[in-house]
Amino acid sequence: MAIKEMRPLHANRHLRVVCIGAGASGIMLAYKLKQHFTDFTLHVFEKNSDVGGTWFENRYPGCRCDMPAHNYVYSFEGKPDWSASYAGAPEIYQYFSDFVEKYDLKQFIHCNREVHHAEWDEIASEWVVKVLNISSGFSREIRCDFLVNAGGILNNWKWPDIPGLNDFHGDLIHTAAWDDRLDVTGKRVGLIGSGSSGVQILPWLQENAAHVTAYIRSPGWIIPTHDGEYRDFSDDDIARFKADPAHHLATRKKVEQEWGGEFAVFHRESVAQQTIREQLSAEIRKTLNDDRLADKMVPQFAFGCRRGTPGPGYMEALVQPNVTVEFGGIRDVTPTSVISETGTVTELDVLICATGFDTTFRPRFPIVGRRGNLADFWKTEPRNYCSVAVSGYPNYFMFLGPNCTISNGPVLFAIEVEAEYMAKFFNRWQKEGVAYFDPKQDAQDDFMEHKNLFMETLSVWGDNCPSWYKDRVTKKVTAVWPGSHLHFMETLSTPRFDDYDIRYHNRNRFAYLGNGFSQIELNPHADIAYYVRSADPGDFVSRSTMSTFNAKDAGEKLHGKITLTV
Repeated sequence: MAIKEMRPLHANRHLRVVCIGAGASGIMLAYKLKQHFTDFTLHVFEKNSDVGGTWFENRYPGCRCDMPAHNYVYSFEGKPDWSASYAGAPEIYQYFSDFVEKYDLKQFIHCNREVHHAEWDEIASEWVVKVLNISSGFSREIRCDFLVNAGGILNNWKWPDIPGLNDFHGDLIHTAAWDDRLDVTGKRVGLIGSGSSGVQILPWLQENAAHVTAYIRSPGWIIPTHDGEYRDFSDDDIARFKADPAHHLATRKKVEQEWGGEFAVFHRESVAQQTIREQLSAEIRKTLNDDRLADKMVPQFAFGCRRGTPGPGYMEALVQPNVTVEFGGIRDVTPTSVISETGTVTELDVLICATGFDTTFRPRFPIVGRRGNLADFWKTEPRNYCSVAVSGYPNYFMFLGPNCTISNGPVLFAIEVEAEYMAKFFNRWQKEGVAYFDPKQDAQDDFMEHKNLFMETLSVWGDNCPSWYKDRVTKKVTAVWPGSHLHFMETLSTPRFDDYDIRYHNRNRFAYLGNGFSQIELNPHADIAYYVRSADPGDFVSRSTMSTFNAKDAGEKLHGKITLTV
């Protein structure tokens, strides 16, 4: 590069990012880019007709978040007018929709667009992404510098593998594909599954159907309802939250400290683990008031091995006269009935499958990097680097990838940290002439080795229980971070760039030093003597490169009229 063509230090290159999914993660990525970057193009492709991800898709009766509403928010964007302590799906969807509107993020989001193929171009150091317009049926190709997968975990629902299921002549429905036209009044309903969706929908079914048969293969830990914990907020409550931001913030902090400070319970030999098992066992027995039922409903594995589910009204529904509980698997489904593995035949009008999602983490479409199709590479195990990247897939990042903090704390805060982590790579790519970042194989191997050791020796997640946190074949924990949510946030706070293979567009990695001018001296509004201070305030004298100001040349300084002080 000729000297006259050189640009100032840290002059931006134009950044192109494609993000798959406009749920909580994709929305946060758009926000961070809009707030902190210039010279970028962002395309967020969403397969649904609107934003919100899982909260747009899941609308079965009783669907709600299993985290307190005041803490199911972005860290800086509280919501004082939640209607209840645990918010329902429509209200959570509205939170994300309002956030997009407030911060003008729709400009980046393209709905009814489905990414169906992505491939790394080694020569150009770019991703080539194919996107289907669901409305028109036409596909287009777009190139980007970074590909971000924000598709989430719980969005690819699946039918259970039960012989004869598709032969059922009554209403057959999955909770993740709910049909609002379904009327269960006066009908005999079968409910398969006792995970979160099964726990949440049973009270509604019990109240509305003539009879419900609940098929429970492996009960999980149900967190009982405590007085006042699950409640609607009164008009006075909401008015105070709105009028007194300090009270609202204090409430959020209090709930967060209670929920976020209990990581010891996830260590299998801890006193906290023993204590909570004893407490929950006693609560379950007290609520059911039926020893035969309780003996089967109290799990024999550690609390947390499977996700504990708040269950207001669930255990109360189990003991109602119009509810029958069938423990064990299902042998067969006929056009009119379900046959349990014990041989019990139950005639049904409606069969509801609350059987969850494909949680293998394998992408539903080809993502082709240096190791081939990621779905094939992950066929036996979703090997990853710190949950956010994969060796052999340069400039590819994931939100809530394998071994994320799905069970370790407030997931939206983790999403925020992941977005900031990615932003640090985007920033360096823009300002230092980087072609790509690719996690080193040995770094990824070391992370996986530590993760497996932690799960096998310390955590409850490695206990012997059926759980979607684990791979069904290898039994390795694939879905949970090896530590607390604070541990995750601290780990990702500073990228370990030495764990990445970094390549530059220029043969000289220092070409970005350019023509000798810094950004601060080209910014007409900056204090170029910022480092002259009367005392040490405790921060560093060096300045971050993250700034919405960016000069591409030094023309004004080199050719403009200036006054020299001598």
